[in-house]
Formats: sequence, C-alpha cells, structure tokens
Amino acid sequence: MIDVTAPAIRTVDVATDAAKARIRARYRAETRFKFYGMAAIFVSGLFLVVVLADILMKGLPAFTQHQLEMQIKIDAAEIDPQGARDPVVIRGGDFQLLIRNALRAQFPEVTDRAGRRLLDGILSSGASDLLRERVVADPALIGQTVSVPVLISDDADLYYKGLSTQIERVFGRGTATPSGTSGAITIQTPTDDFAQRLAEIKQFLSVSARAERLEADRFKQIAARANARKKELESSLAGATRTDRIAGLEDRIKAAGEEAENFLQRAKQLEDSAAALQARFDDHSGSETLTADLPSLLVAVNGGLVKASEVHSNGITGDVLLPLHSDAEAPPESWQVVTFATPESNRRVTDREVAWLERLRESGMMRNNFNWAFFTSGDSREPELAGIRGALVGSALTLFVTLILCVPFGVAGAVYLEEFAPKNRLTEIIEVNINNLAAVPSIVFGLLGLSVFLNFFGLPRSAPLVGGLVLALLVLPTIIIAARAALRAVPPSIKEAALGVGASHQQAIFHHVLPLAMPGIMTGTIIGMAHALGETAPLLMIGMVAFIVEPATSITDAATVLPVQIYLWSDLPEIAFQSKTAAAIIVLLAFLFVMNGMAIFLRRRFERRW
Repeated sequence: MIDVTAPAIRTVDVATDAAKARIRARYRAETRFKFYGMAAIFVSGLFLVVVLADILMKGLPAFTQHQLEMQIKIDAAEIDPQGARDPVVIRGGDFQLLIRNALRAQFPEVTDRAGRRLLDGILSSGASDLLRERVVADPALIGQTVSVPVLISDDADLYYKGLSTQIERVFGRGTATPSGTSGAITIQTPTDDFAQRLAEIKQFLSVSARAERLEADRFKQIAARANARKKELESSLAGATRTDRIAGLEDRIKAAGEEAENFLQRAKQLEDSAAALQARFDDHSGSETLTADLPSLLVAVNGGLVKASEVHSNGITGDVLLPLHSDAEAPPESWQVVTFATPESNRRVTDREVAWLERLRESGMMRNNFNWAFFTSGDSREPELAGIRGALVGSALTLFVTLILCVPFGVAGAVYLEEFAPKNRLTEIIEVNINNLAAVPSIVFGLLGLSVFLNFFGLPRSAPLVGGLVLALLVLPTIIIAARAALRAVPPSIKEAALGVGASHQQAIFHHVLPLAMPGIMTGTIIGMAHALGETAPLLMIGMVAFIVEPATSITDAATVLPVQIYLWSDLPEIAFQSKTAAAIIVLLAFLFVMNGMAIFLRRRFERRW
C-alpha cells in the first residue's frame, strides 16, 4: 500500500484586516491613475482649445476685407487720349489717378498738399487693378461713370476691423455749443460731459509718470554698474606697469565714465518729465492739454468732427477735422464724445484719417466683403494684396511629385519585402533601416536634397520637382511600413486558397492579397501625404523660401508651399500680416483635417473584417 499525500491547498487571504487594507489601497491607486489620466487629457485638450481659439481669433478677420464702393468717371483723356481703344494703351492708363480724384471729391475741404497725400494713403496701391481689368475687357466704358469696389490700405482696413485702437463713444448729456464750423473752435456744455474723460486722461498721466520713474531707476542702476566698473579699472590702473596696458585701461575708464554720465543725464530727464506729469495729475480740477502721446479725444457734433487740443470738465478747445454743418446748439444725446484709447503717436492711422474713414462709413460707401483675393492672389509686400494662391499651387505640384514617386515605389517595396524577399540577414538590415528612416528628423532629408539634388545633379532651386523628391524620401518609409502592415493583415487563407486552385505566387499576391490590402495602403498613403503637406524644414534647406508673386506653371518653376509661406509672413513686421499668417494656418489645418478625414472614411468604407 502506498501512502499518498494530498498537495496543500493554497488559500487567499481576503478576510483579514490586512488583506482588506491592501484591497482598499489597490482601489485608491486605480482611482488615482484614472484621475491622472483624465487630468492629462483635460490639460491637453485645454491647450489645444487655447491654441485653436487664438488662431481663429487672429485669422478670421483676414477672410473679410473692406472695400470702398465708388463712382468713377472713366476720363478718356487719362486712359485713352488717342481714342484708339487699344488694350495695351488702356492698360497703361493712370487709373489710380481717376480713383484718387474721386476720393478727393468726397472731401473738398482738404486742399493742402500734406492732407491730400494723407487722403491718398487711404487707398491701396492696388486699388485700380479691378477698374483697369474691367475697362480693358470692355473699352466701351470709357467716358462713362461706373461703380467699382476699390481696395483700401491695410491700416484703414485694420481700423474698420477694430484692430487699430479701442474706441469708446459716449453721448453728451448737456447741450453742446460750438463757437464755429471750421478752424479752431470751442465747444461748451452746461454739464460736466468731459469730466470723466478728463479724469481718464489724468490717470493716463499718472501711469506714464510711474513708468518713467521706473525707467529712470533702471538707468540709475546701469550708471551705478558703470561707475563700479570704472572704479575696478582705476584700481587695475594703479598696479599696471606696461605702457600699452595703461593706455587701454585709461580708454576703458574714460568710456565707463561717459557711459555712467549719459545714463545719469537720461535718468534726470526722465525724473523731471515724471515730476511734470505727476504735477498735472495732482491738479485734478485743472484743464489738460492733449498731445499726440495722450489718448485722442474727438467730438462728433452737427455732422462734423472736432479734435480736442485742450479739455476741461465742461468744454474743449480743438481743431475741426470735418466741417460742422452749423454752429447751432446741439441738444443732449445728439452729439458724441469719442475717445481713442491708443495715443495718436502709437497708431498707424492718424486722427485726421480717422475722421475721413468715419465720414466714408457714415456715407454708406464702405463695404465689408469676403476676401476672395486671399485665395486668388499671389504673395505681395502689401498686406491687403497678399494671397496664398502661389503657395497653394506650389503645394499641389510638390505633393503631386511626392505622390507619383511614393506610391509605386512604396507599394512595390512593401510587396517585395513582405512576400518575395528571402528571410536572411540582408533583408533584416533593410527592414531595420526602413524603420529607422521613419524617425529621422526632416531637416536631415533637406540637407540630403541640398547636397544631392541641387549641388550634385544641378536640379533647379526652389522648384516643386526638388521639393517633391525630398518629401518623397521623407514619406517613403512611412508608406512602406503602412503597406506592409496592410498586406500582413490579409488572412493567409486568401493566398493559400489561390495557390490551391493553381494560381502562381505572383498571381495570388497581385490578384487577391494586394486588392484586399489596398484600403490600408491608401490610408497610410494619405496620412503620409498629410505629413508631407505640413513639412517646412526640408523645404527651407532647398530654397523654397523665394518671394513668389505668380504661381508656378510647371514642376521646374520657382515656387513656394503653404507652410513656408506661413513662415515668411510670420517674420514680417506689418500688423496685417499677423492676421494673414493665422488665416493661412487655418487653411493648412483645414487641408490636414480633410486629408485625415479622407483616410478615416476610406478605412471605414473599405475595411474588411475576417
């Protein structure tokens, strides 16, 4: 008889207090992990929302543009003095002069040379383009008066969009009594309509005084450091024996002393200025003289506009920017006090231009239309004329070159490696290098294109052909990896069934496996092309940063692409280009969303479940 010992039964401790404590600790750890994950997603989503909101807020104004609807008389003496109706002669006519004359007719009171030059600045340098094209297309318009939209400058456009300065309008509560209709006049009210504005101006003086005191303190600190450096140099000079070193130290001591003296003088000037500003602020009830470095105060009364040069609590003294219809008393709530928060010295639109722009808006001549020119125009140094057509065409040609190179080579390489290549060390090395190439920084491909395609083969610089070749090298590993994954996802039974009925290996792959893998291959290709569309660094290396006005007509013409166009605009100082940059980013994001959406649609539309 054999004694058999039963194995010990392993028990799990779940009933003791220690076991229950461990279980509660695991639950708490799981809860913390969920919280951390949700917090990470929330923070990421918050950053994304902030970035998208910032881009939309800055970019959406660029999709609209203000235009002046004007009646223009097509004077034959300026356009076609010979009466030949030759399109070449008509195209060379001075259409800008016709538009300037029509605008000046709206403001007959502007007779001085500086005023007329300022008034002409409201118009864009391309204001006559549309009128010229219409007359060239229809010479019968010569001698007639036509209504045509006229482009205004980017500064005027920004003013209408509210991006130039913050404007506050307050209706007057008392009866305004102007002393005249033109020139220098006074406007008095029996109430304290200007007291609030006067207090705001004095508060602005206080803030400016505090800023100047801080700047003076900073200059004093710099002067103190210069004096300390001077003392160190003087100590070094006392122990110096070499003649050349003594001369050098003396020069440096002199320079440090001059530097300290200059900064102390500048600090003294700022302190005096700050004291003067503070004194004006402390005199709360006194009148205030308005200069260009203070917020502008204008009064709209009796159909005219007056710029205040001195203000007190119940009246102003100022210059008439737009003549008043009469000097009659204006009843309460019929006139306005208009305040521009940004001082005139810090604005690109002067108070006089503001008066003209307001008059044009009140007359109903200003229209805010969709900015089609943003999509139909090429690049320009003038923000109101700049568009993305050249960049869009360049991007399309570059992606076309990339596509026709990537798809055949990528799919062929994937099919060979997955189905035909022998499984040996060489194949493994190739596969590893393809995976590594997919992670190489894009700038490396740009350097490769610069040295190989431009310097060695001598291909044209800034051309979509070279850009497409570089992006093809960049995207090819991604497409090969995606295509191999798609081929691997097809069940082996498909290929085995084809081989079982007598098909060759090649027939089984190309007639059965590859068609079934095409949805996955197309998805990977679209994602790869979207990646190529957003690339900038490799294209900068091959010179696709050229200033392109006319779109490219072939793959060898000089061109630029949308990401590079965004890069170029972001570096320009004009404020209007900030909005253009954000608008171009919106267009680029829209393209990327569409391409990724297509990839998702194709995957779901042709996806096969086995």
